[in-house]
Amino acid sequence: MKRFTGVLLSVTSLPSKYGIGCFSQEAYKFVDWLAEAGQRYWQILPLGSTSHGGSDDSPYQAYSAFAGNPYMISLEDLIEEGVLTVEECDAIDWGKDPSMVDYDQLHQHRFALLRKAYERSNISADYGYQRFIRDNAWWLDDYALFMALKKFFGEDMPWRQWPEDIRMHWGFALDYYRGKLYYDIEFHKYMQYKFSTQWTALKAYANKKHIQIVGDIPIYVSPDGADVWAHPELFQLDGNNEPTQVAGCPPDAFAADGQLWGNPLYRWDYHRHTGYEWWVSRMWHSFQLYDVMRLDHFRGFDEYFAIPAGSKTALSGHWEQGPGMDLFWTIRHRLGDRSVIAEDLGTMTDSVRQLVKDSGFPNMKVLQFAFEDGDVGGACEHLPHNYHNNCVVYTGTHDNETIAGWWAALTDEKKQQVRDYMDQHEKSDDEMCRAFIGLGMMCAADTCIVAAQDWLELDNTCRMNQPGTVGKNWRWRLTPGQITDELGEEMLVLTKRYGRANWDALKVIGKEPADQ
Repeated sequence: MKRFTGVLLSVTSLPSKYGIGCFSQEAYKFVDWLAEAGQRYWQILPLGSTSHGGSDDSPYQAYSAFAGNPYMISLEDLIEEGVLTVEECDAIDWGKDPSMVDYDQLHQHRFALLRKAYERSNISADYGYQRFIRDNAWWLDDYALFMALKKFFGEDMPWRQWPEDIRMHWGFALDYYRGKLYYDIEFHKYMQYKFSTQWTALKAYANKKHIQIVGDIPIYVSPDGADVWAHPELFQLDGNNEPTQVAGCPPDAFAADGQLWGNPLYRWDYHRHTGYEWWVSRMWHSFQLYDVMRLDHFRGFDEYFAIPAGSKTALSGHWEQGPGMDLFWTIRHRLGDRSVIAEDLGTMTDSVRQLVKDSGFPNMKVLQFAFEDGDVGGACEHLPHNYHNNCVVYTGTHDNETIAGWWAALTDEKKQQVRDYMDQHEKSDDEMCRAFIGLGMMCAADTCIVAAQDWLELDNTCRMNQPGTVGKNWRWRLTPGQITDELGEEMLVLTKRYGRANWDALKVIGKEPADQ
């Protein structure tokens, strides 16, 4: 039985000189550190091209299901290439707090630098670039035109407010704007080329060290994105390409009115008719980027919550049937067996449980969720004594509080219940982060993923996302020196103790597996 562990850390949370974590040498150093610590997985958040409009650039609301985020392009690599200078990059104010991403500053300055790099690049003579745009034309052409149009009409203007001819994706309008916006289109293709080449090199480096990348696919796409604009037939839209129903979730203990996400819903009957071609392509593309894929909101493939477009809350929504195993049988038939994690969090039903079981995918367990109810000795699916081996246990996800923040907010009575379950009465509050990590490490789950913030015992000021809020999410970053060799050694001790060490990685870096 293979038992492994890994670290959850967004690429954007890496340290860097230029405002946001990217594919710079800091990413390579992090891979080295993971290998030294005996880890197997680096789990990241979606790499999609985000809104670039300041405020919160959520990776779950990307402009494309296929394009990468240009913010992650390493400026250092472009300096080494000779298309940017150190002076140009150092002259920018990237924000006053190195532990937080300043999206306003990024949006104001990053693309201006990337535009200079594009104008100085001889891409017309670059065979790699020509091959890239040819091989990826099936999604890249529409995406690059869409992004050029967003700039032309104004980034704050949703595409549904564009003039009718281009809003409806009519051929003569496409030809007109492709000519008018040629250089802007080429600029966006250039950025995707640089993203692809840099990420491919980083992933290859990680794989050579026997570190696997766990990626993340949001189930839905952004309503203001290239996918819906270019392929309205895939979504529940009317004759004017306006949504008829949108995604969300019903009322629960956390949201009395439910949650209104606003993403367009899929026309699953149409997808079924095409043999799920778009989804097969999306999964194929994603497995070029990642080794393991976390499928977000897995419940939506069984049943999805449909809310009439124009609703102010989710109260008027209802459940509709998703594609179920028909989709996953098709993907398996077309792509073969692939490593997928089913994100089955939230309210579970018997049919969702059956879909997880039928798929064979490992599902998710979250330690924080284990102690939400008062009965910590009961049947809660997140309590470790109820785990089977085919699951992935997390201390917390990107949506959770940090363990330190969560523990600090518990009542004394709840803390006592948790201590009783864990038999950790002698541990101080400051020691409970490590106790929780140990609980995840020792359980039956084949895979244990620990958020970087939890290894560092950071509080909720370092939380990645607080659902239902805006203006403060997706910003947290490591600062230089926070990830230490001493921490890596401590992690290695625990991975060995609980039979989770990545011996292949340790052999590559020359650490003798004496106690394998």
